[in-house]
Amino acid sequence: MKRLLFLFAVALIAGKVRSQDQSALTNLHTNKAVKHDVSPPFGQATTAAASVEQLWFGSRPAPQLLDGFDGLGEGFSGPQGTAFYRNPSDNALAVGPDHIFQIVNTRMAIFTKKGRKFDTTGRVLFGPGETRSVFKGFGGPCERLNNGDAVVRYDQLADRWLIVMPTFRRGIPRTEEKDSLHGNAPYPPQPDKAEMLYQAPPTYAEERPAGTRPPRTRVDTTGTYCMCYAISTGPDPFGPYYRYEFDRPLFPDYPRPTIWPDGYYTTSSTSDNLIQRQAFVADRAKMLKGEDATEQSFILNGVNFLLNSDVEGQQLPDKGAPNILMTNGGTQLHNEFEDDGIYIWKFHVDWKDTSKTRLEGPVKIGVAPYHYAGDGQLKKSVPQPGTDMGLDTQGDKLLGRLVYRRIGKQQSYVVVHSVKPTTGGSGVRWYEFRSAKHGALRLYQQGTYAPDTSWRWLPGVATDKYGNIGIGYSFGGALHFPGQRFTGRLAGDSLGVMSLGETILAEGQASQTNTLRWEDYTYTVIDPSDDETFWYVGDYLKKDAKNYSTRIGSFKLNNLQTPRR
Repeated sequence: MKRLLFLFAVALIAGKVRSQDQSALTNLHTNKAVKHDVSPPFGQATTAAASVEQLWFGSRPAPQLLDGFDGLGEGFSGPQGTAFYRNPSDNALAVGPDHIFQIVNTRMAIFTKKGRKFDTTGRVLFGPGETRSVFKGFGGPCERLNNGDAVVRYDQLADRWLIVMPTFRRGIPRTEEKDSLHGNAPYPPQPDKAEMLYQAPPTYAEERPAGTRPPRTRVDTTGTYCMCYAISTGPDPFGPYYRYEFDRPLFPDYPRPTIWPDGYYTTSSTSDNLIQRQAFVADRAKMLKGEDATEQSFILNGVNFLLNSDVEGQQLPDKGAPNILMTNGGTQLHNEFEDDGIYIWKFHVDWKDTSKTRLEGPVKIGVAPYHYAGDGQLKKSVPQPGTDMGLDTQGDKLLGRLVYRRIGKQQSYVVVHSVKPTTGGSGVRWYEFRSAKHGALRLYQQGTYAPDTSWRWLPGVATDKYGNIGIGYSFGGALHFPGQRFTGRLAGDSLGVMSLGETILAEGQASQTNTLRWEDYTYTVIDPSDDETFWYVGDYLKKDAKNYSTRIGSFKLNNLQTPRR
């Protein structure tokens, strides 16, 4: 088998990303400015920020909670026993025709979904299994290391499950490792034959592991990091799965895998102490068939956390359309918490001639000014009742997914992040961009949902087949234990407004006092069975609990046609 191919192109983006308006990867052209002026100091632009703030609850009825049940977390037990969970939870959720699949840090679980196969939702079929269970017998770091930050997705275009797991320690690649169970023979070429998900016998944790979560960036000098992929051969989450290991020369933190017709796109960060990102794409077509596959990639310096566009629904982008990369402005490590732009790149991949693969950008799209919620990440920002421990907002980055939704000729990209509103606390800033001529994106609408002075942060967004937008998020503050809520808007409502009321998914019953870390990220996804049911997962604490539980719930928005007041 040929070695896995990596195409690395370093995009050195000097200074602040918001100052760049030329592509880092194409020839430089000089053009005379047609207009120029001097803007007022940023602090004087608060009127523009306030103008998109929604300081009221939507007048339509709140989304109705259809199903709700506890997922992984404190008190969870299943066929694989029990486990303890480190912070943050790194919540990932995917939904298929008959199953709900959740990953929390280093553990995963599979639940029933009411429909063709099961008569109830939320019954545990598997879990809490180790994330590496799907790589049992595969060899190399993917089997040997049980890692956090794993993400599960459902590829509704092919009816397959996708599990992506990074390794945070350098190790010997499976291509150089021997199979000790089979006479130290070399491991077969990947992906080899598809294998079922390993279902371990139950184990029961009796005490919490000592210490905090190990540092993410280890000083390892030998071997390589890697990104592990598992792709099911059909809609059954128990498999079998094709498995792949792709070497990563740089630390692969915070992977955000997305689905696009020409590839599985995944961004990651190389360090908490560097402003450096990796943008990878794996050959989806070959991986779906269990064939030898390659990756191509770019490294970008001076750029915030990136999200790739992620197809929602069955209507596809135009053939050959580039995947969109998007980020916000500001720079956490430089204490720059404000900006007035969203920045995009176009990722064109060519699997036949890798020399034609290119990344074009960044291009700035002007938006209302924003200030990171809680001044960014890793700070005790969100107050809680009865404790001095505040919670982290992850306010320095775009969150969840960059959702691509096509409805006929209309092509939309929707994304969210946490910002500081003028009234205090934190709110959810959301954007909808639409494709214009020649594939250019333009801002269609934006808003900051901050209906009171409480904290709403760490949002996840999805869109249904009608163009309705649903957002789930953490909710809390000095008067409210941290929990989870949900709101949304109908496609025909006034622009920039979350027109629906607010639904409680999980009412917090205690404060989290063991750490400031909270979730890191979470997901809102659409059910592929009807393309209109929203599913969301988030953390909360039960009464007297020492650690988080998670709550999974579903909603629909299309039946909320009550006239607005």
